[in-house]
Amino acid sequence: MSQRVTISPNEAADRLAIRELIEAYAHCADRHDAEGQMSLFTTDTHFVVYMNAKNPKPSQELHSREALAPVFADLNKYDATTHFVGQSTIFTLTADRVTGEAYCLAHHVTVNNEKRRLMVASLRYLDTFVKIDGAWLFAERLLYVDWVDERALS
Repeated sequence: MSQRVTISPNEAADRLAIRELIEAYAHCADRHDAEGQMSLFTTDTHFVVYMNAKNPKPSQELHSREALAPVFADLNKYDATTHFVGQSTIFTLTADRVTGEAYCLAHHVTVNNEKRRLMVASLRYLDTFVKIDGAWLFAERLLYVDWVDERALS
């Protein structure tokens, strides 16, 4: 027989706020909104990208919100982009710090010489969130690209 676990209203509110933060990030990416994405991170955020998820050496490592600006601005090169956020899991939760994991499928369309190409990427995020002035923000985001597929569109 399964046992129900009851969480406090505060924990429920924090978990919902973190899920909304993850979805806000994906929504900003869909809109190519670099400034909106940056505002979801702390000023001294740590952002690490592993383009090959099996390689322990990062492809890129950034240490501030300002350093994220050109990364997010790169989304503007896509004609269209959509991020589908899958399951997100919270590993640890305290009053002002959370660790978690999220999965995402990113679809990007480029147009070059009137030829459209679709790129699909499977992304996994390991995140650390902190609560600052009552709001949850990304403090660290480790991005693992598990696979990328690119093909021409007719």
